[in-house]
Amino acid sequence: MIKKLIYKIFFKNFFRKKIYMSGLSHLLNMREKYPNIRSLSDVDFKIFSQNGEDGIIDYLLYQLNIEKPKFVEIGVGDYTEANTRFIFERTSSKGAVIDSICDLENKIKKNLAVWRGELNIINKSVNSKNIIDILQSDDAMRDLDLFSLDIDGIDYWILDKLPNNFSKIAIIEYNPIFGWDMEVSVPNIDNFDRTKYHYSNLCFGMSLKAAIKIMENKNFYFVGSSLFRNNAFFISNDFDKNKYFSNLIIGEYEKYIDSNFSESRNKANKLNYLNKKKQIDTIMNCEVIDLSNQNKQLKKIKEILDKKL
Repeated sequence: MIKKLIYKIFFKNFFRKKIYMSGLSHLLNMREKYPNIRSLSDVDFKIFSQNGEDGIIDYLLYQLNIEKPKFVEIGVGDYTEANTRFIFERTSSKGAVIDSICDLENKIKKNLAVWRGELNIINKSVNSKNIIDILQSDDAMRDLDLFSLDIDGIDYWILDKLPNNFSKIAIIEYNPIFGWDMEVSVPNIDNFDRTKYHYSNLCFGMSLKAAIKIMENKNFYFVGSSLFRNNAFFISNDFDKNKYFSNLIIGEYEKYIDSNFSESRNKANKLNYLNKKKQIDTIMNCEVIDLSNQNKQLKKIKEILDKKL
């Protein structure tokens, strides 16, 4: 039994190191191309992130000349796949990670050599009422370089409580199923659960338009998304686009909701892999907050789309 455990730990560490080294090699080779990058899609690359965020993050940090980023990431799971894991291991930086999963600290310590940097592991459920207290208690928002938010729920309402210019770089999850035409978010519900809100798992978070609008109000500009089309990247206006990202071409916003992944479930909670058209049809009667005017009314998705036709 002990031999099997040692064997398992050895190979886990071996493959983790192999992934790290091959990823680092790729990023270092890419850096000579960074000054001429025209789209975040060109640097999309996965190491420890869920999708291609690692490559994009390295590009943004490099262009802003940030060697040892201070970060906050909300919604990290057990840190097996997370937007800040690679930079923590690479730069031995300081950061805070927040999630509400059971036994978070022990789960993260099984996946990460936490001694390599200063990592504050906060095991709490974040909402719009407690977000500022949580971050202020750790002094996490002071001189922040990278902020990542992905909780599949009331992300918009948490962003709404943050101050302007809260970070140099921000990664904000959005729901591409909402399309480009709607500026919407799910209601501000404590302990929001996307499965309980709608059996399909598809009615969660905010639309891309809502993310861009609120981040513009926070003094950020949009620079693109991951190829997976679910994470939007923003830069503080303190860093002029013409100086730091002059070659980046944003293009039509509609392309950033061109996603093909399917997490849809039927009423028996089984994956049913609906296409994009059937996904939006499934949640037509879901209620969301219409953010396109000051009233911020609760409406069914069908009502909002019908009004736009």
